[in-house]
Amino acid sequence: MLSAARLARRAITTTARQRQLPRLPVPRLEDTLQKYTRSLQPFVDDDAERLGLSVAEEVEKRDRLARTFRDGLGKTLQERLIELDKQSPYNWLDDNFWLKKAYLEVRAPLPIHSNWWLLYKDDPNTPELTEESEEGKATTAQLARAAWLTWRTLLFRQKLQKEEIYPESSRTGSWVRPNALKMFNMHRIPAHGCDRLERILPEDLSAHEGARHILVLVSDWTYAVEVYTPTGEIVPLRHIYEQLHSVALDVYNRRSRGDIPPRIAILTSDDRDSWAKVRNCERLRNLSSTNAASLRLVEQSVFALSLDTYDFPPTKPHSSFLNPYLDAHLCNVKIGRHGANRWFDKSLTICVEASGRAGMMGEHSPCDALVPSMIADWTLEESLDSESLSCSDSDLTEAGAPRRLDFQVDATLEAEIERVTVQTRALGEDSDNSMLCFDEYGTEWIKENVKLSPDSYVQMALQLAWYKDQGYFTATYETALTRFFLHGRTETIRSFSAESRLFVKAMTDPSCPPSVRFARLRDAITVHTSYSRAALQGKGVDRHLLGLRLLMQDGERAEIFEDDLFARSQDWRLSTSGLTPGERFMGTGFGSPLPNGYGIPYLSGPNLLRFGIESKVSCSATSTERYKLHLVESLREMKKMCEVALRQESARL
Repeated sequence: MLSAARLARRAITTTARQRQLPRLPVPRLEDTLQKYTRSLQPFVDDDAERLGLSVAEEVEKRDRLARTFRDGLGKTLQERLIELDKQSPYNWLDDNFWLKKAYLEVRAPLPIHSNWWLLYKDDPNTPELTEESEEGKATTAQLARAAWLTWRTLLFRQKLQKEEIYPESSRTGSWVRPNALKMFNMHRIPAHGCDRLERILPEDLSAHEGARHILVLVSDWTYAVEVYTPTGEIVPLRHIYEQLHSVALDVYNRRSRGDIPPRIAILTSDDRDSWAKVRNCERLRNLSSTNAASLRLVEQSVFALSLDTYDFPPTKPHSSFLNPYLDAHLCNVKIGRHGANRWFDKSLTICVEASGRAGMMGEHSPCDALVPSMIADWTLEESLDSESLSCSDSDLTEAGAPRRLDFQVDATLEAEIERVTVQTRALGEDSDNSMLCFDEYGTEWIKENVKLSPDSYVQMALQLAWYKDQGYFTATYETALTRFFLHGRTETIRSFSAESRLFVKAMTDPSCPPSVRFARLRDAITVHTSYSRAALQGKGVDRHLLGLRLLMQDGERAEIFEDDLFARSQDWRLSTSGLTPGERFMGTGFGSPLPNGYGIPYLSGPNLLRFGIESKVSCSATSTERYKLHLVESLREMKKMCEVALRQESARL
């Protein structure tokens, strides 16, 4: 099995097309510092207005800090970074810093804090429930859809490997293929201080016992279900369906006998150091050879499938922009019943409820959220083919029967399981998560009528809603994918700008005419589009400054990093990310990175804008429902303002 470090050293595994991709650039220090000081302008302007500070003096202070850094320590750090890039197999950022600092060194629990979640649209071909739903008993509808989704996901991987979809000769394929393949047979291993990733490469499947299986969880019992033959072929859909039936029957019989599952999976929702201590000490791995073998199969598995023998019930009343059914679906895919029946370390988990309602959840470190959304989109392109579930196939005996993955626990482990269960329940209950489906207009109207960037437009709406909600401005994070560079990951789009601040002020000033508001919107979108373009080209601010800071040695200090505006400009209380239009998804989500902020991924479709909004119940300053209302109000006001301004503009011509 290959660790992340060994994978980075194996440059030979990089495909020909990947090698043709340009390397992520080391930006010029002068360019980065210019962008950085410019990004501080809205904070300077706001402080001047609220506190009476001198704009000229505050700007000069930051310019001086930038010049001192550029001509002093910054020059040395830049030289170190350039030299590090020369020594790195792929790029200076991903090989040395990003994976560890953004993910593997973070000690917070994975659910909500790090993992993403995605809701599948219902499949019209899912069999109707013919039996009464019974707690602990999987349904025919559930097993049928689970088998289909499993098979389709495996088929995606196979076609990707054979370059039948997203070929490496295409620009998109050169990025999608290597990143999507990381989602399979990948596992995050807890370790003290810094986790590690372990992955089994496709060509090595036959050398590892568990690499041909998926991990199946039902009512906290775990199983290994073989989905590849010994020769590496996907087993027939019918066989997957029958194996899931066998698993479901075994769980039902165990429950009927009064057996109690060990609930080991809940430990993966603990903070990373505590989980590492439990996993790697004698209390689990070395308590018995059975535990060691079961853990090995879990870690080597292709991906996870959680069969939840219930439909998560709505907990909120229905209102204009609140769909309790959808939010219940969101909550279950995100964390299940207080973290039960999930193995959060797996890179990809398909979750299916009793009715066949389904979604995907996964560990974030191998790749960014756009990748699993592309996997899911292809998987959902075809609806369930019921006939293929009942057809016979002569190859059904080529794969083995489901294998129970049993664990032995002692009193100490039982106490740990109880502690983590209580902790994860509190974590889930503190997550205030809801979908906003805004269907009054979408990207089509923005492009055809306003003729502005839809993503930039949505970003302005999010900032306006924040100001209405909180009464002050904040740094705003938006994800940009540096996908057209060798092993590129992300850069930050600093969406809050001097121009976006003026736009928000204009929109909240009753005396400001539509023409001025529209001019402010255009200015803000122009600046946002320009910064977005630079970030996509690997020429943002935050990753470069991160690399420079991490290369500082003992005894070295830089005033620029000690400035209060440096910290404020990275205090991402509004954390956002735009995905694909997501026509085959019901919703999506990730947790707010700060306890007093909002986490908002969004799906921008032609006639529908969807936002997955998450905040913390424990924070009295935020409210997901309140922010939703402010966002709806902002989107409506912006549309009305644009229409009036455009009519006035047309009348003047």
